[in-house]
Amino acid sequence: MFHELKAIFDKALRARQEGKKAVLASVVALDGSSYRRPGVRMLILEDESMHGAVSGGCVEKDILRQAAEVFQRGIPKMMHYDGRYRLGCEGLLYILIEPIASPKDILEALLAQEASRKGFRIVSKFSRQEGLQPTAQSVFQFNSGQSLAVFHAEPDSQQQEEFTQEVAPSIRLMIVGAEHDAVALTQIAAGIGFQVAVVAPPDDPKSLANFPGASHYYPWTPEQLKVADIDSRTAVVLMTHSFSKDLKYLGSIIGSDAAYVGLLGPKKRREKLFDALIEHYPEVATEFIENLHGPAGINIGAETAYEIGVSIVAEILACMRGQHPQPLKDKTTGIHD
Repeated sequence: MFHELKAIFDKALRARQEGKKAVLASVVALDGSSYRRPGVRMLILEDESMHGAVSGGCVEKDILRQAAEVFQRGIPKMMHYDGRYRLGCEGLLYILIEPIASPKDILEALLAQEASRKGFRIVSKFSRQEGLQPTAQSVFQFNSGQSLAVFHAEPDSQQQEEFTQEVAPSIRLMIVGAEHDAVALTQIAAGIGFQVAVVAPPDDPKSLANFPGASHYYPWTPEQLKVADIDSRTAVVLMTHSFSKDLKYLGSIIGSDAAYVGLLGPKKRREKLFDALIEHYPEVATEFIENLHGPAGINIGAETAYEIGVSIVAEILACMRGQHPQPLKDKTTGIHD
């Protein structure tokens, strides 16, 4: 979600610099079920280009049509999309369309928030009644105390509904290793919005340019790893293809707050690594060892580097969100429950 918001306001700022207006469309309420839940957002420019999506593709054309009045009048608008009578989505969407007043301010605040590794919230106030709503607005509330409105609304003169969305920091993935499979994992993880940092031994000749999608490349020894930077939204995957290097890097993150630590390689290698870890780092807690994921990934029959990357990213998402991977057809509750 964080990466989607950054992309939206980056494109909105670029449009503003080109003299084009932009509006933000946000799903703020839902009756029934839908492809995505309230809080999903997309950007529409006055040249009719769209960025992002709030559904699987069945709603966006209607949003584009409804946005024309927002561009013309410069006032937020509430629209309804009833999938129950159209494409069988079984839900009524309430979509707030707002002119974007200052994309630069919001983008800069988002980037600062991202650097802080803290979450923030978006509060939307609106009426479910269709039509123009001069008092409707969405406000970004950052932990610094700064609040920025998408649209500067008139003072509220009526009872409004409120939707609050908590936005967590992006998942950060630290890949320790610089072989071809690390490149594949970088591309897959970055593609779904992870912040990817690659750590490699200083004698490795590679650089950031070798890892499309990564934001940082660190030629670090195990001793240079900064445990304080590994927070509860960070996943670490060890894939140096060297037993001794994996052991040293693993030992360097003992005591970190990593939400996920994955080890590449078969179970036999994992057991040898555990034995060596206990021998060389007797202070290691049993809980740390029990929480290691080795072999990293979920069983999808992965063979290639990119398939293995998909398997690992899927396991990271499941761990971060407290899920147990299973086919959706076997799930007894709703998709998003």
